[in-house]
Amino acid sequence: METKIIIYQLLPRLFGNDHPHCTPDGTLLENGCGKMADLTPRALSEIRKLGATHVWYTGILEHATQTDYSAYGIRPDHPAVVKGKAGSPYAIKDYYDIDPDLAVEVPRRMHEFEALVRRTHRAGLKVIIDFVPNHVARGYYSDAQPQGTAMLGEADDTSCAFSPANNFYYLPDQPLHGAFDMMAGATEPYREFPAKATGNDRFDAHPDTHDWYETVKLNYGIDYAGGHTPHFDPLPDTWTKMLDILLFWASKRIDGFRCDMAEMVPVAFWQWAIPQVKQHYPHLLFIAEVYQPDRYRAYLDGGFDYLYDKVGLYDTLRSIVCEEAPATRITAAWQSLGGMERRMLYFLENHDEQRIASRFFAGNPRRALPAMIVAACLNTNPVMIYFGQELGEAGMDHEGYSGTDGRTTIFDYWSLDAIRHWRTGGTFEAGQLSEGQQQLRAFYRRLLTLCNQESALREGLFFDLMYVNINGWRFNERKQYAFLRKHEGELLFIVVNFDHQRVDVAINLPPHAFDFLQIPQYEACRATDLLTGQRQTISLLPYKATDVVVEACSGVVLKVVF
Repeated sequence: METKIIIYQLLPRLFGNDHPHCTPDGTLLENGCGKMADLTPRALSEIRKLGATHVWYTGILEHATQTDYSAYGIRPDHPAVVKGKAGSPYAIKDYYDIDPDLAVEVPRRMHEFEALVRRTHRAGLKVIIDFVPNHVARGYYSDAQPQGTAMLGEADDTSCAFSPANNFYYLPDQPLHGAFDMMAGATEPYREFPAKATGNDRFDAHPDTHDWYETVKLNYGIDYAGGHTPHFDPLPDTWTKMLDILLFWASKRIDGFRCDMAEMVPVAFWQWAIPQVKQHYPHLLFIAEVYQPDRYRAYLDGGFDYLYDKVGLYDTLRSIVCEEAPATRITAAWQSLGGMERRMLYFLENHDEQRIASRFFAGNPRRALPAMIVAACLNTNPVMIYFGQELGEAGMDHEGYSGTDGRTTIFDYWSLDAIRHWRTGGTFEAGQLSEGQQQLRAFYRRLLTLCNQESALREGLFFDLMYVNINGWRFNERKQYAFLRKHEGELLFIVVNFDHQRVDVAINLPPHAFDFLQIPQYEACRATDLLTGQRQTISLLPYKATDVVVEACSGVVLKVVF
């Protein structure tokens, strides 16, 4: 039986932190930090009950931080090149190690991660971690890499701006003169000579605060200064080092990699590396963060299983929820993919995006429920939610480096009210959740569990009904969206309503839908709304509109069994 992938993304650093009164820009000592151990069997069971099949543990690899772990043999990072007190999970400091913040016993951090993987699997969930291939922390240093392997940059010729044998790009004879505070409270300024190119493809010695100034770009054999010329023969040294890293983590029995900014790494590397990893670990998923639709096909051909659909369905659904675009844009979004829609990962929140409940997005988590129904039910491809999304977490805290931006910080030591109230000290008793939070979580649980309970959602066919309902008699194509899912003798008639008021709509079903999906015609048949359990009688005819009532900012998933 096929499984529809449902990913629950969380930051262990924040998930398990029960500190009730965090201080903006607070230290680890002041604000506390969640641990891998906080992902207990009970916690994982609750995540599984939500309908999740996979957990994406964000921020697992050791990254640069302002917390001093020198007592454990870990080199301190200069605060000038660390964003926030905790540091960015995407400024990797050691590709072969676990972030010490997440360990109860720092010397046993790898053992604690391996135990987390085992607990996750016992809970019936699979494990996804980040692979960050494009850039590393400016102070990258591995004290955990296997014996016999070479450090990134160890043998680089720093007199060359570019060499395919180098792991980094250099600005020969130029020190780094960042347009940011090079002291940041330290006794000495941060020094880098020669300067290295910055992670967001900045090939000069003067990155500023708008850049990924805390990171340096890895060299995969592309000479950016020389007209973006590829030098892949002989094989660039970075390729072999990164393959070793992928194989190292795959050996830890994880189930997938979410590959950060995969589009900033040449497709040729992925075409070379992914098959080699899958030769040993065929079950492993590779999910790519790619934002350029004209490159989607290349990265799928390069070996990726799934791609982010940020600039497609995410942007479309957000604009509809915010009343900036009509619901007809959903049709355009999936059609633009030209058959790749089953290879896309849908979401409404992640660590890069603003929270639905923030004033920067919808301001109310319930306003996005029709969008979530679309994301979960549109096709057989994966869907992801971000921890706290199902509880209406607003992301409106002023955490420190992150500021009040509608996002949950990835840079600061912090605690999330919604998660803390849900966890209730690890007991997961719902008493501390408001009635609204309990109702919201019940909706997400019902919707996400349907994705694998219903064969029509898990593996069925899809039919968009919008083209026969433009300028409909009782159907507003700006505010409503309707489609069908079908598998064997089961049909799902799905209608969502982005309007802020209840609607009684009449939806046309074209003759082609009956032919394509092999649907029998009914003057009257019994249908059950899978979201509420309510039963009603509807018609399924090519010459008569089907009447459906949909509540404000909601939807129906009407199931008909032939």
